[in-house]
Amino acid sequence: MKYLLLLVLLSFGFQTISFAQDNEAMEESLDTKYREDQFYFGVSYNLLRKMPSDMAQNGFSSGFHLGFIRDMPVNTSRTVAFGIGLGYSGNAINQNLYISKDSQNNLNYTVVESGSFSKNKITMHLVELPFEFRWRSSTAESYKFFRIYPGFKIGYLFASSIKYKGDLGEFKLRNIDDFNDFQYGFTLSAGYDKFNAHIYYALNSIFKDQAKLNSQTLQTSIIKIGLMLYIL
Repeated sequence: MKYLLLLVLLSFGFQTISFAQDNEAMEESLDTKYREDQFYFGVSYNLLRKMPSDMAQNGFSSGFHLGFIRDMPVNTSRTVAFGIGLGYSGNAINQNLYISKDSQNNLNYTVVESGSFSKNKITMHLVELPFEFRWRSSTAESYKFFRIYPGFKIGYLFASSIKYKGDLGEFKLRNIDDFNDFQYGFTLSAGYDKFNAHIYYALNSIFKDQAKLNSQTLQTSIIKIGLMLYIL
């Protein structure tokens, strides 16, 4: 009986030690200094606001966005962080604002009937600096959590084009001077797991003050509404 009791106690002791070692190994394997959501990919539908009278969008105006944001947690649980990064944004805007150059290379703006052309598209390519304040319900054990990321983004326009095909001919303009070189606005991403709703609300116009339609300065700005995917 004594030997049986001793055998039971030894067996229990070995199991306890093994369980403790497994827990220690699991704790060591967990990255308690983890960072979240450092790469992003997004798509958006681009809406124009403050358009002049009779100006309208037509077709689907899309955006594609990607980049890296350095995640910098500020609390021990790493659920609150700041983020700063570098990214790219490509945007297409289909609308009926006819932009052309005259013989003196001056830019002229006219609103044309939507049925008079098959293509009238502005394309913009920007390098962007996103800043985010990040809250999330993350843990070191789980990759699925809620997040709310308000922020601010400033972009530098490094390339642009205008393509027109219609009753007035067919042409392409590149890198016109009337687009604002710097475009900036507020951002918000919110959701669960990898996919999140995203909005960008521009605070300035896509045009410089020199761009005028019927002697009125064009103040048209952009809102981007879409989905954002965060990984790693």
